[in-house]
Amino acid sequence: MLCSKQELFETIEKINGLPMLVVGDIILDRYIWGSVARVSPEAPVPVVDVKQVEDRLGGAANVVRNLCNLGVQVSLCGVIGDDLEGQTVLKLLEKDKVERDGVIIDRGRPTSLKTRVVAQKQQMLRIDRENSSALSPALREGFAAVVDAHIDRAKSIIISDYGKGAISDALFRKLSEAQQAKRIGLQARPLVLDPHPANYSIYQSVTVAKPNRREAELASGVTITDRDSTLEAGRILLKKWKSDMLVITLGEDGLAIISANSDRPIFLETVAQEVFDVSGAGDTVTAIFAAALAAGASPAVAGDLANIGAGVVVSEVGTVAVTIPKLKNEIERLSAVAKKKA
Repeated sequence: MLCSKQELFETIEKINGLPMLVVGDIILDRYIWGSVARVSPEAPVPVVDVKQVEDRLGGAANVVRNLCNLGVQVSLCGVIGDDLEGQTVLKLLEKDKVERDGVIIDRGRPTSLKTRVVAQKQQMLRIDRENSSALSPALREGFAAVVDAHIDRAKSIIISDYGKGAISDALFRKLSEAQQAKRIGLQARPLVLDPHPANYSIYQSVTVAKPNRREAELASGVTITDRDSTLEAGRILLKKWKSDMLVITLGEDGLAIISANSDRPIFLETVAQEVFDVSGAGDTVTAIFAAALAAGASPAVAGDLANIGAGVVVSEVGTVAVTIPKLKNEIERLSAVAKKKA
C-alpha cells in the first residue's frame, strides 16, 4: 500500500452516502452451480448435477452492486429487453434500492444474459444470449437525453461499456457538451470510463479512462511489457481520449495511474493472495476508484483502495461485488504485513 490505513478508512467513510450515476450495458449473470461425478455416455463431456441456479447483476449493473456495497446512492441508466430476464434485473435493482428511472426497455432486443455452469469451483461452460447491435437512431438520442437529465444529480459518473449497444456517439456528444459546460470534469464531477474495443473511436472528454492491459494495447498500438511501455501506451491514450487521467489494470502486475499533468506515474503491485476468478475485477476497480475520487481522495488513495478491492474479489468464484467489511479486513491485513516488514 502507498497510503496509510487511516487515509484508506477515512475515504471509505466519505464514500458512504455519495450520489453517483452509472451508465452502460446491463447484463444479467446467471450461475448454474453443481457438481460433476461422471462423464456422459452420449458424448465425452462431464455431466453436471445442478444444485442451485442464481441470478446476479452483471456488466454495468455489477458496477452498481459494488457501489451499493460501499454505501453509495446509485442511479443507473441502461437498456434491457421486454422479457423475464429484464424483469429479473429490475427486481434485483429494486432490492439494492437503485434508482431505475434511467433504465429503458428496447422491445427489439433481449436483455443480455450470460449463463455460467460452475462445478467444483471451476467454470465449465458459458452461454451468452445477447444482441450487440447499435440502438436505433431514435433510441440512441433518447437514451443520451435521459443520461443528460441525470448528470447534475451525481457527484461522479461511470460509463461501463461492454459493447452491447448502450454506448454511442450520440451519448458522447452529449457528454462532451456537458464537459464544455463544466458540468463534467476533475473539479466538477469526474467521468470515469471503462472502455470497450467496439467504441474506441467515439470516446472523448473523458476525465479518467480505465482500460485493462489488452484494451490499452489495442487502443494505443503499444505492446505493454514493462513500466516504460505502460507509460508510453498511457500517454497515447491520454491524448486520444482527451483524458485527464488513465488507470491501466495489469492483472498480476497490479495497476498504473498516469496523469496528464504529472510526469510521475503511480505503479501499484497486486495484493491478491489467491486468484480463483477474475470476472468483475475491472468493475470493482472502476467503482472504487470513481467513488474515491468523488469523495475527494487523491489518485494514490483511490488507486490503493481500488487495487485492494480487486484483490478481494478475484479470490472468490463468479462475478462478486466487494463489501466494506472485506475491504477493511484486507486493509488491516496489509497494514499488519507492512508493519512486520518495517
